[in-house]
Amino acid sequence: MDDTFDPARASLTELGSALRERVISAVELMQHTIRAIDRSSPRWLAVVSQRDPDVLLADARAAQARIDRGEGRVLEGIPLGVKDLEDAMGLTTTYGSKLFADARPAARDSIQVSRLRAAGAIVVGKTNTPEFGHAPFTKNLLYGVTSSPWDPARTPGGSSGGAAAALAGGVLPLVTASDGGGSIRVPASFCGAVGFKPSHGRVPIGPRDAWDPLAMEAYGPLTKTVADAALVLDVTAGPDAEDVFSLPACDFRFVDRLETSQAGLRIAYSPDLGAIPVQDDVATAVDQGVDAFRELGHEVTTVPGGPPDLGTYWGLALGRYLDHWIGAEMAARAGDVTRTLIQWVKASREAPPAFWGEKARARMTAIRWFADLFARFDILLTPTVPCDPPAAKGPLPTHVGTRALPPSGLASFTMPANVAWLPAATVRVGRSRAGLPVGLQIIAPRGADDRVLSVARAFERHRPWHPNWPIFDEKTADSP
Repeated sequence: MDDTFDPARASLTELGSALRERVISAVELMQHTIRAIDRSSPRWLAVVSQRDPDVLLADARAAQARIDRGEGRVLEGIPLGVKDLEDAMGLTTTYGSKLFADARPAARDSIQVSRLRAAGAIVVGKTNTPEFGHAPFTKNLLYGVTSSPWDPARTPGGSSGGAAAALAGGVLPLVTASDGGGSIRVPASFCGAVGFKPSHGRVPIGPRDAWDPLAMEAYGPLTKTVADAALVLDVTAGPDAEDVFSLPACDFRFVDRLETSQAGLRIAYSPDLGAIPVQDDVATAVDQGVDAFRELGHEVTTVPGGPPDLGTYWGLALGRYLDHWIGAEMAARAGDVTRTLIQWVKASREAPPAFWGEKARARMTAIRWFADLFARFDILLTPTVPCDPPAAKGPLPTHVGTRALPPSGLASFTMPANVAWLPAATVRVGRSRAGLPVGLQIIAPRGADDRVLSVARAFERHRPWHPNWPIFDEKTADSP
């Protein structure tokens, strides 16, 4: 390996080039990854299960042989961490729950993992997540608490918190992530990464044993750069018969659309979506990020109001789903289940039909709010999260200053895009007074995933953040 090359700090795109140009070998990259997991786990707990190192090195040698023969695929030899809500063949999917700690290893990959593996990625292990992905911080009773590489006293967010910590800290170059209300974008924002929730159905989800009653979840990239996000989306997007929501394949590559000119966009900016309190220094950083779009020649208009908050609906719908799936086991082993989930199950049982009807109408109100907005604008900008990340062990904030957060809490800005099935990304705009990353959210109409990515790429060129990452040091997570 070239001594001047740092695989921990490199982007996915840079790593791919380095492998093809023999700057680093697939075996050296895997050895680095194994060491990084071992050294960082006691401090961050990003990766919670791992395949046998000898098997991983054998896979890396096979990948290097393909590269040497000129047969390397787009992700050949890239180590991959899979969020522990998603199946990877041979590894147990625990959902971050003691109820599934002794489950059999998965017999097949999820659709997303199978596509990444087919592109040459090597599955290394599972990344930590809150139990059943229910929270925007990563803590569970099975494995424990995941910390942020920027500040180990704070959370990296959730529910893709283990993935975000592993990525930002240089432990894994490629991770899977999912987003049912902000679970890609919240941890991406807290960790200074790019998080992209595609249009609902862009990346198929499956296999599944039961219908998703919320129909708000999306799989998507969590990466260091926008180019990396486009690369991952090109590999994972496209229809699959097991997901009836999956969208038809695009007739273009997302990486080819990154440099598409987006001059003169009509951009809406909502600093609070009508009523969400925002930490003052976070608001200042976001405002400065929005100024970049004016500098790029776009027309930016501050818009009032926002869609209704559906955080209560989200929690009770998840409770209803869990009750149907494993309600009896949750009741029998209540001490092994997060208290919030038990409360949601109980509340979902008590919710009258009128509640579900009211929330169904509120969801349509949210969809219409976005439809009206995008009849007049091309892009919506908002903060990604309202404040700095809370303590790694919690509790979650209920207020910003003296003002109460809506029921969606840390996901108040992100959940509306899930409700309306819209593509949305977060990019790093700066840091708060505490030295922690601040994210700006970019939302577009459904289907305009390439627009979100090209706008994010233009911002990234104008206000670059890569390769400034809190790469692991044995004594401390160093400040980039």
